[in-house]
Amino acid sequence: MVARGQARPTLRDVAERAGVSVSTASLVFSGKGPVAEATGERVRAAAGELGFTGPNPLASSLRQGRSGAIGVLVEGRLRMAFRDPFAIAVLDGLAEVLETVPTGMLLIGQPSGAGDSVVPQLAPLALDAVVFSLCGPGENPAVEHLAARGIPMFSTGVPSDRRITQVRVDERAAGAAIAEHVRSLGHRHVAHVAMPMLPTSVAGPVPGDEVDPREAHAPSVGRLLGFRDVFGPDAPAVQTGDGSSFEGGTIAGRALLDVPEDERPTAIVAQSDVIAAGVITAAEELGLRVPDDLSVTGFDGVDLPWLPHRLTTMDQHGREKGRILGTLVRKRLDGTKPRSVTQPVELRIGTTTAPPS
Repeated sequence: MVARGQARPTLRDVAERAGVSVSTASLVFSGKGPVAEATGERVRAAAGELGFTGPNPLASSLRQGRSGAIGVLVEGRLRMAFRDPFAIAVLDGLAEVLETVPTGMLLIGQPSGAGDSVVPQLAPLALDAVVFSLCGPGENPAVEHLAARGIPMFSTGVPSDRRITQVRVDERAAGAAIAEHVRSLGHRHVAHVAMPMLPTSVAGPVPGDEVDPREAHAPSVGRLLGFRDVFGPDAPAVQTGDGSSFEGGTIAGRALLDVPEDERPTAIVAQSDVIAAGVITAAEELGLRVPDDLSVTGFDGVDLPWLPHRLTTMDQHGREKGRILGTLVRKRLDGTKPRSVTQPVELRIGTTTAPPS
């Protein structure tokens, strides 16, 4: 133990006591180089005698020009991200790559509809890069702040700023592809359940007027446009009020299905697998069979082992998306400037779609 008032022992003190060079002592603590076992034991014993617990992480980060932390900005409350299996898959893939750097992740929640509030949170933080994870509005006030500080930025498509390195999905084309699958089965009376169009959106019909792309959630708008490319602008579309949630899907499903039979859609295209699971639950609670009475599609390609169906969905490979993000971050930290990429998606046919009865 170091007595109060006594100077903290340094790595040089440890090296002198152990009779080795400072670089050898450093290798022992970092584990990054070959050191004889006896030498390592001598260095660790000297450290124990002096009360040295390891190199100063702040000094180390200053020497390397890194803080050792990547900020991950999540739109909305953090607890919602941990309820979303797609969000978890992306974060898992990202963490898998960042562990090899090595560096850590700092999760930062950005309240919906109050984007400016995150800037004071970011201001005192030393970050090597920031990842905008999941969906969000086309513009984000954090971008200007981070750009002014020279912090590299990465995202999954939003914010749509040229200073951000992107892992994009062609949301409109993907939305159209899964809608076209439903149409190819013979469905013509089809409804759409969207994620919120705006950070301030509430559950209910999708607004008929034009949505400002700077404020809108790009994945929500892109998938809606793809659906309308196939079924037209007059096809019924509702949105959830709380992101990609099971509860939101259940409420939307009841609203669309608890109507006279001649007004009921024969298929529902949902913007996420979790929303689709809620729609299926609502349908079955109303006595409808999936897919005999109602076809349902999702989007994301996540694993829902508790759902007694295998969803027809657009698989955007969340874990792989996270790995791609992590690889781009790692390349940037290594001194290169990687380019944005477009990630392919895959239509995965399950047991929740069939021709209309």
